[in-house]
Amino acid sequence: MKATWNGATIAESDDTVVVEGNHYFPASALKREYVSFSNTHTVCPWKGTASYYSLLVNGDLNADAVWYYPDPKPEAEMVRDRVAFWKGVKVE
Repeated sequence: MKATWNGATIAESDDTVVVEGNHYFPASALKREYVSFSNTHTVCPWKGTASYYSLLVNGDLNADAVWYYPDPKPEAEMVRDRVAFWKGVKVE
């Protein structure tokens, strides 16, 4: 699987986990040169508290386009150390 945005490959891996229709890539597959910090957090009732990264590619910012669960609830352990994408990031 490959995640792309704004002409750049953001992550690529043969090891993704699909949860609720989203591919969760290993965090190590994320190309950190495109990642910037975000203060955003949301809560999922069964996965726990999500944190976010923004993407900065070719001078364009995609705020909070990457999410992850740093400390998922026990029933969501499969997403630990993984990231998922939205906001126009194409995963195919």
